[in-house]
Amino acid sequence: MPDSKRLLSLDFFRGITIAAMILVNNPGSWSHVYPPLLHSQWHGWTFTDLIFPFFLFIVGVSITLAFSSRKENHISTAELYWKIIRRTLVLFALGLFLSGFPFYDLTSIRLPGVLQRIAVCYFFASLIFLHTRPVTQAVWAFSLLFIYWAFMEWFPVPGVGAGSYVKGMNFSDWVDNLVLHGHMWTQSKTWDPEGIFSTLPAISTTLFGMLTGHLLRQDVPAMQKISLMLISGCTAIAIGAVWHYWLPINKNLWTSSYALFMSGFAVVGLAVCYYLIDIKGWRKGIQPFRIYGMNAITVFVLSGIVGRLLYMIKWSSDEGIITLQEWLMQSIFLPWFSPINASLTYALCFVFLSYLAMHYLYSKQIFIKV
Repeated sequence: MPDSKRLLSLDFFRGITIAAMILVNNPGSWSHVYPPLLHSQWHGWTFTDLIFPFFLFIVGVSITLAFSSRKENHISTAELYWKIIRRTLVLFALGLFLSGFPFYDLTSIRLPGVLQRIAVCYFFASLIFLHTRPVTQAVWAFSLLFIYWAFMEWFPVPGVGAGSYVKGMNFSDWVDNLVLHGHMWTQSKTWDPEGIFSTLPAISTTLFGMLTGHLLRQDVPAMQKISLMLISGCTAIAIGAVWHYWLPINKNLWTSSYALFMSGFAVVGLAVCYYLIDIKGWRKGIQPFRIYGMNAITVFVLSGIVGRLLYMIKWSSDEGIITLQEWLMQSIFLPWFSPINASLTYALCFVFLSYLAMHYLYSKQIFIKV
């Protein structure tokens, strides 16, 4: 694939993924949400559980496309290292910024998080890319999956034993509580969905994206690439589904079966986008998502800040203390819709207003790279 040809499908895929992430993160009421727009309670999966692995997969594809062109243009290794370290630190810092916003109590601030996991996965996947060939990268991807499984299955957790996948009572959660005690997800206290050990299979998710990036760069007919992507994606989905009977598909633990299963869906999704957009030239309706995709981290951070502020801005009313978010729901959405549809409409409006902010940046040709 010529370096000059930008993958419009990747921008679209990234944009629709980040738009979906903002949608599920900002319902009008957490008490009224359609089940597919919520994470699975524990084992199993929903539509929402596709989103984060899709984004890590896209990070992996982008690593291959960006770093391959830089290596071919003879950019020094030292400069590549600096770019990797800088991007990692900025992403991690943005994650901490969102975790603590706006009070920053350092005694209890959550250290893991979505952006922090992206930073760590980006860092290790980038180093693996720079120092290995694609075959070795595949070995790394599968090795991390099996290392994770081995520890989860056979390490005797104190007071629990080996082979447990019960919430808060398994090897991954034990490591989180041991290392991150007091700095984890406030809803759990004793484990974190973006914890330390579960980041290993998340790195594999990123590496599967890297391997897909290598395939997209191959000088072979486009339909051959698409066929290979569909075959490998469907195979990964099938293996992940079968593996579920021994190692449950679980987003909170980011189990190896989950990583493989969701990577399969990501490959298939990108293959479809690549065929329709880059091969068949379909452009109708894709521009809003391309705009989202070209400032993905910016819109994610912005939406996180705004979403937090909507709950923090509050005042007294006849019914007691009311937040700005509750006032918007009661004044604008609930008079027109049932509670669950009002909640969904609120979330869709949040996505649309976020898009308008990104469209403004796009119109000014402002692309904030971290």
